[in-house]
Amino acid sequence: MAKSIAPAGITMVEPITDRKAALNSANSQVNDVPTSFRILQQMPTASLPPPNDDVRVVSAGEYKEAAACLAEAFAEDDVARYFIDVPDREHWSEADKWNLHVEILEYVTYAHCLKGLVTTVGPNYDAVALWMPPSKNMDDLITIFRSGMWRLNYKLSAEGKRRFFNEFLPLLHDTKHGVLGDRDDDSWYLVYLGSRPGARGKGYARKLIEHVTKQADREGRPCYLESSNAINPPIYRKFGFEERRRIHLQRAEKNVELDIMVREPVSQEKETEEKN
Repeated sequence: MAKSIAPAGITMVEPITDRKAALNSANSQVNDVPTSFRILQQMPTASLPPPNDDVRVVSAGEYKEAAACLAEAFAEDDVARYFIDVPDREHWSEADKWNLHVEILEYVTYAHCLKGLVTTVGPNYDAVALWMPPSKNMDDLITIFRSGMWRLNYKLSAEGKRRFFNEFLPLLHDTKHGVLGDRDDDSWYLVYLGSRPGARGKGYARKLIEHVTKQADREGRPCYLESSNAINPPIYRKFGFEERRRIHLQRAEKNVELDIMVREPVSQEKETEEKN
């Protein structure tokens, strides 16, 4: 869910091709954990963009700091709260809900440190982006267990699990494949982008986005995101993203909207013409 630039608002079948399908299948029964898995033929790996003076890659040892930034950015995001603000957790305190919110983002961030690309900018993890590079995913059992994603089977309530595993993940998986088609596995996926409230307006989002879009342009690959904040699509359009579809989460009292956006690669010649 590239879910947020503004005040919060974004980054696991046969065969298993992404993290959404894998997590969905892992949600059946506690005793139904698979004891074997297939080795799938991988597409050529895309090159990761190198760090620069402004943007640096977050290591696995820093995942908590990066997740803390995202937790602040998405503190009031409708999608982030969709699995926490549920009827069967009305008795929970706000502190309990906040702790779960942070834990979910820690699991997701660590999984991207292991299998994707996590970048940050600013002196104190002021803005953070989670990307899944082309031909990469975090659906393998080792990553699911190492990252802690498996704990969502126990951390989420019954309704939270229905929303996360049965509605949210399949919807995102099917939508991404439907929009990109054969290019689904050949795209850069901006899963999360968020900045601390006090760090907004400093150009950090631009640096994190362009750090990868320049690489995508060199490779001739599209970039994909879901935005859960109505403020953000006009901002993303400035970076070449265009709306392709709008989807809805429908199990809460009000529907939660996500705008699906795609950025097509820009050739070096076209980029030069636009600047001139």
